[in-house]
Amino acid sequence: MLAGYVWLIFMTRITWLGMPVILTMMVFAFGWHIAVGAKTVPLADVFTALTSYDRTNFDHVVVVDLRLPRAVYAVLVGASLSVAGALMQGITRNPLAEPGILGLLTGASFVVVLAVGFFRVVDPVWIPLLAAIGATATAALVWGIAAAAPGGSTPLTLVLAGAAITAFLGAFIALANLLDQESFEAMRVWLTGTLAGRSTDVLLWSLPWMIGGLALAFGLARQVTALAMGDDTAVGLGVNVAKIKALAMLAVIALTAASVAIAGPMGFVGLVIPHVARLIVGADYRLIVPFSAALGAVYLLLVDIAARMVLAPVEISTGLVTALLGAPFFVWLVRARL
Repeated sequence: MLAGYVWLIFMTRITWLGMPVILTMMVFAFGWHIAVGAKTVPLADVFTALTSYDRTNFDHVVVVDLRLPRAVYAVLVGASLSVAGALMQGITRNPLAEPGILGLLTGASFVVVLAVGFFRVVDPVWIPLLAAIGATATAALVWGIAAAAPGGSTPLTLVLAGAAITAFLGAFIALANLLDQESFEAMRVWLTGTLAGRSTDVLLWSLPWMIGGLALAFGLARQVTALAMGDDTAVGLGVNVAKIKALAMLAVIALTAASVAIAGPMGFVGLVIPHVARLIVGADYRLIVPFSAALGAVYLLLVDIAARMVLAPVEISTGLVTALLGAPFFVWLVRARL
């Protein structure tokens, strides 16, 4: 028994040594993200722009006013969606769970589109709240449909219910766009998932949602590990299953809503990254949550670089690249797990 505890502590410390490596990767990816684009800025000039900003220097304006906010969005959205996906997979014990596949991203986007397009809600203070309402309603609907299916809520029924609701709401979004193309023109790119051209006001109002969601996720990590082993096991370990699941979903909704408010529906990030984190750290959510956050930030920084550079000078939406990368992973996961 003692040897087992010693071995666990040793392996945990070895695992944590990987975090500085990932954070170093994040720093390099962040700098690379700011440096490349339609006009490449040398890293030395990037550093100068960040430390000694000169508004009369065109390169400094490009770095600080255009590329720095976009890199910050990539870090925050990547970390938030990855943690949201990790929590969903833990509390549902479903390897396919993530905000996009279960419809939360589309539900959040649907309510935002209706509010902005039809009711002219443009104040950024309301966007995260509207996205949260949409994500909450969609989550309840998907789980209700899955629970009513023969056999109850299983990984397959959840995925099918999520796909059905996503298609249904997506059709309504398309219909709204056709009925009033002028009003929805500004949201066309946002609906594909993009980090470009976002207002810093939206970030400021979304940041408290992200901070709250991440703090809650870190605080629940130990209990989510117990839930991932099964409800009966969790109860035996003294976990209030209903309470922890409700709090975890609250964190998921906050993180999803803030991410949608900033970048639109960015699919598959919450599916891919938690599985990568598990390959590195195992099944302990006290490690999965922070590693998912760090890996998600690095991942979205690199994906956004690819979105800008692969077809340069043409830029494609970051959400399209995450879909192109995530869809094959989803197919492989379905074949492997279902």
